[in-house]
Amino acid sequence: MTTPCIITVAITGSVPRKENNPAVPITVVEQVESTQAAFEAGATLAHCHVRNDDGSTTSDPEKFGRLLEGLRKHCPGMIVQFSTGGRSGQGAERGGMIALRPEMASLATGSCNFPLRIYENPPELIRMLADLMREHDVKPEIEVFDLSMLYQAIALSDEGVIGKPLHVQFVFGVKNALPVSRDALEFFVGQLAKLAPGATWTGAGIGRDQITLNRWSLELGGHCRTGLEDNVRWDAETLAPSNAALVARVAELCGEYGRRPATVAEARALLSLPEAGWGGGRRAWASAKACVAFLERRFCSRLDRHGSPPPNPPPSRGRAFWLCDRARSLRAATHPSKGNGFR
Repeated sequence: MTTPCIITVAITGSVPRKENNPAVPITVVEQVESTQAAFEAGATLAHCHVRNDDGSTTSDPEKFGRLLEGLRKHCPGMIVQFSTGGRSGQGAERGGMIALRPEMASLATGSCNFPLRIYENPPELIRMLADLMREHDVKPEIEVFDLSMLYQAIALSDEGVIGKPLHVQFVFGVKNALPVSRDALEFFVGQLAKLAPGATWTGAGIGRDQITLNRWSLELGGHCRTGLEDNVRWDAETLAPSNAALVARVAELCGEYGRRPATVAEARALLSLPEAGWGGGRRAWASAKACVAFLERRFCSRLDRHGSPPPNPPPSRGRAFWLCDRARSLRAATHPSKGNGFR
């Protein structure tokens, strides 16, 4: 029996802009709509970055929170994976959204050269991010841009810093990092099977090599990544119409290799993740606590600056309602024309 293919859609990334392809989703609303269409086309895992409204990169937990809420509503059961990549923040800021408890988050286990910069992931940062993921029950996707990153991930897993079974993504085609090489991919896959039995893997190619890695991954029993983050073109002459179109191409390609796209349930089982809805109360409560902490950081200092110090809030569940009420009052006082609602 052949293994179903988990199709990951990398919807936005940190680099592509509307000028490169108008279909690149930038706002949270655009991201939710684009991901929903990709989900309906066969994607079961969404790799997510967020952007400021001007298109610049950010690790803002508030934006990640709104994106997660939208994906939970419109893509039921889809696996959500947040990026902790270095283009969107520095140091601990890169893990600020992990407390929202997506199912997965990316984790690069070493440093390497990128086209115009060094992608810095010092050992202490890797461990800090891994600790956060373990604390919040978030499964890492190990991002491998260099062979040493694979061996470091296995060492951290053997040490218990990263849970087992591993899920690894091999990224080929980033300038100054791994070149696109079938021999290299086969060696990586062989090492992973030997040193981390039970691990799963995905192949990712950049630009025109996206479809190359899709084909190799399907043939070798791995999983596929596609999306506008890695490739804004359909072919040399044509821009990709959408994330959904790129996903549909991979879904159709599966048949050429005797495979098919994984369902949500199959994808979760393959990645050793809970079934959709299982433990939902625990995860929702943890997310609620993370949101309360965010509200405290964002609004309490402002409340102190606008009038007398606020009274002590009620404990536990009432605290979120109290914070929201105080925030609405502040918004109404400082922005009368906008009322007291939130967008």
